[in-house]
Amino acid sequence: MKTFHIEAAPGQIAKTVLMPGDPLRAKYIAEHYLSDVICYSQVRGMNGYTGTYNGKRVSVQGSGMGIPSMGIYSYELFHSFGVETIIRVGTCGAVNRNVEVGELILAMGCSTNSNFPSQYHLPGNFAPMADFELLEQAAAAAREMKAKFRVGNVFSSDVFYEDLVGEKGQWEKMGVLAQEMESLSLYCTAARAGKRALALLTVGSSIHSSRALTNEEREQNLDAMISCALKLV
Repeated sequence: MKTFHIEAAPGQIAKTVLMPGDPLRAKYIAEHYLSDVICYSQVRGMNGYTGTYNGKRVSVQGSGMGIPSMGIYSYELFHSFGVETIIRVGTCGAVNRNVEVGELILAMGCSTNSNFPSQYHLPGNFAPMADFELLEQAAAAAREMKAKFRVGNVFSSDVFYEDLVGEKGQWEKMGVLAQEMESLSLYCTAARAGKRALALLTVGSSIHSSRALTNEEREQNLDAMISCALKLV
């Protein structure tokens, strides 16, 4: 069962995996939300954990930063370890001026500047989308939690520090809500594998404001996102 990036014994990884970008956030989720936890992989410091939540098995695996890194880990989970569902739990920066710092975004689809989808050699441009059942369940869970959320398109970028300052703001005119760096490859990989994926994103900053989540606010808002994700397990 060992791959280049994940070392786990057969059956150690659950069918549903939560994927934060930060491996320390994966550790946080495992320690604060799961019981009977095992660490199934420590390759490259991108640790993976499996435990139970409300009696159901769930795994947590860091993805690292960027579209290629998420593409690698999600591919191996789907194809080598029998994972059926991956839920990204990450952060993003608002590009739409109506999106507030601290809000939860359910990424219905992804726009991108990445060349990642070209590997599929399609006669056109693929539009990566979330699994609708997961999206519907997440919206219901967020309403039940009274969490402020939006559903829409995100810009999944290969670039964090753009050379042409302000370029990412151009996506606002097309109704795109926020920029992040991983969901595109997750959605593409899930579609190609016939599996399910959804990205839940907490807005940590905005290009229209100097405000950003404080450490205390970040923990509180990320906990709301994680709780929402775990309701889908």
